[in-house]
Amino acid sequence: MGHSDLDPAVHERRPWNAGRHVGPKRALKARDIWAIRFFLDEHKRLRDRALFDLAIDSKLRGCDLVKIKIGDVVSGGHVRNRSTVIQQKTGRPVQFEIMTEARKSLEAWFARRGGTILDFAFPSRIDYLGHLSTRQYARLVDEWVSIVGLDKREYGTHSMRRTKASMIYKATGNLRAVQILLGHTNIENTVRYLGVDVDDALTLSERTEI
Repeated sequence: MGHSDLDPAVHERRPWNAGRHVGPKRALKARDIWAIRFFLDEHKRLRDRALFDLAIDSKLRGCDLVKIKIGDVVSGGHVRNRSTVIQQKTGRPVQFEIMTEARKSLEAWFARRGGTILDFAFPSRIDYLGHLSTRQYARLVDEWVSIVGLDKREYGTHSMRRTKASMIYKATGNLRAVQILLGHTNIENTVRYLGVDVDDALTLSERTEI
């Protein structure tokens, strides 16, 4: 049922975003990444460690990350150095690197998980033939950031996607490279995603002395 703007009930209702942190989610810092890894290792959570590491390296959206299949990251019985997936949102391929930490944690998880190259890397606990849901992935991210003392209202699944991209941008200032890594079709989307502003541009310019 609809409501009129003149109805008193409309003005008495609590806004959906009251008390919530809206807008871009914050990226993790290097110390946060290692703190989360330490916690997951200490509690022998092989799946979560592999999922966390792959989320950081791949810079994929949650909907693409949870649908990764073993064959997307494994070749010849070993985890690849690089992989390519088709993005659900854009239908375009995006490449990503898999660094040493992620390769080690994925190999440990796959040794425990078993399965074939056609199986999802992170199966659902409800339907083992299906994949981990994006909702469950979001819950895991909330848990990860909370256990290292971060406010889960300021972080989310996009924090995983933004983390390495932000680090690369701060180190190089190369927006085009970050655009390619994130699979954005428009560089303006990358600018907004990273929160690049005038101060950032001036800081980068000040590094170059002629």
